[in-house]
Amino acid sequence: MKKVIVIGAGPGGLSAAMLLSHQNCEVHVYEQEACVGGRNRGIHLNGYTFDLGPTFWSMVHLAQEQFALIDRNVEDYLNLIELPHMYDLYFANGKQLSMTSNSQIMHKRLAEQFPGNEEGFQQFLLENRKRLNTLTPILRQPMQKTGDYFRPHVLKAVPQLRLGSTLADELKRWFPTFEVQLAFGFQSKYLGMSPQNCPAAFSILSFMEHEYGIMHVQGGLHKLSEAMAKIVEEGMGSIHLQTKVARILVEDRKAIGVELEDGRIEKADYIVLNEDFAHAMLHRFDANVLKKYTPKAIQKKEYSCSTLMFYIGLDCQFAHIAHHNIIFSDDYEKSLCEIFGTYTLPKSPSIYMQNASIIDKTLAPIGHSTLYILAPMPNNCSGEKFTDKQIKDYRTWIFERIETKLGIEFQSHIQVEKIVTPIDWERDYSIYKGAVFNLSHRLSQMMTFRPHNQFEDVKGVYLVGGGTHPGSGLPTILESGRISAQLILQATGSESNEG
Repeated sequence: MKKVIVIGAGPGGLSAAMLLSHQNCEVHVYEQEACVGGRNRGIHLNGYTFDLGPTFWSMVHLAQEQFALIDRNVEDYLNLIELPHMYDLYFANGKQLSMTSNSQIMHKRLAEQFPGNEEGFQQFLLENRKRLNTLTPILRQPMQKTGDYFRPHVLKAVPQLRLGSTLADELKRWFPTFEVQLAFGFQSKYLGMSPQNCPAAFSILSFMEHEYGIMHVQGGLHKLSEAMAKIVEEGMGSIHLQTKVARILVEDRKAIGVELEDGRIEKADYIVLNEDFAHAMLHRFDANVLKKYTPKAIQKKEYSCSTLMFYIGLDCQFAHIAHHNIIFSDDYEKSLCEIFGTYTLPKSPSIYMQNASIIDKTLAPIGHSTLYILAPMPNNCSGEKFTDKQIKDYRTWIFERIETKLGIEFQSHIQVEKIVTPIDWERDYSIYKGAVFNLSHRLSQMMTFRPHNQFEDVKGVYLVGGGTHPGSGLPTILESGRISAQLILQATGSESNEG
């Protein structure tokens, strides 16, 4: 039996731990916080419950496949609620569009509200169905060396990458109307990127929602992490909360274990590293251990944007407001330039608001509700400090904009409130430069150019999470856990039914 230590109980680490703990490995997960989940944890404020990070969940079948590998069923652990009415979009010109996963209704809605875009929608579905099918083998297998590019399935996928084109370019091929381009392109924000610098292949992000739908997990999406932690402990695994790993112990360029913050030494055959990639490179190894990912190399990497967050508990409900809502900036392209180009605070950021209590009564006291509000911001490479005045001004502007666009008044109903700024993401959540979506997904930081699942600098270390292949976003982070678990099982020679 091999011993595996997992550093960090985020969804990537828990995915790997879940699979390994049911494949004849002794697994110990060390998490410095009092709960599991990492950025997928829950927040509990005086009877109100929020997800700290992700709220959208598509491609649920990927999690179902992982659970099935160890004879588990997702539905036995989670109550899933499908959202055919996916989200409402509010554009600067006053127009609105309700997005649905029903393709026939979506086609009709586009024809009525944005005539001339409905045929492009059908082409979008056809092309991206082929694109996703072709790219999926790449997203589900390790990309460790240059030779991997010459595998038949990778060569087959190259045309689908549309090298040299951006997502913005791609959307213009299908949709002549700018608002519709926004409706099918804002998903690049899931990667912390803008459509103008996001590779064209990521048109699959929007497609996945239309093809597979969006799910809500009763109690919050953080329940997924809690379910995986439970399954770890049902196998040969243990979860150690409020236990911080100080450093990874390395001998002859091979990891042999970890030193905990209290000084204890825990030996292991393999290490799964589930912390924010750049933060871990700077804090989990002794000086001069890393040859490729030195502090200078880390600084040169390109990172995603950050976010300004508001978690609000209300003593009322807005049943007529959609579960997910996006209010686009009055000057969308200028806002993107400020966030991703000049690294300055945007004058008019876009806003995302979740109103989950309309379908989930477990999140707030009876008759009350929760609002989750996000505005994209530049990461802390910008040097912005987010003064109290800036936060106050943004709060006033964002809240008033939501009230105006959605036709509601909620500020007088606020019972609890928590704010997280880009500075807080870095200081309190150990996220390098507050870049909550990790390394950016430009082509020079994807596939073999992204930090490898089987870590290059130290043997016996395996990476999971948004900072490694296949990238950010909950479905791909879960895949990173499966890939790393499979690599460890291959290294041990263990029999596995993981395919």
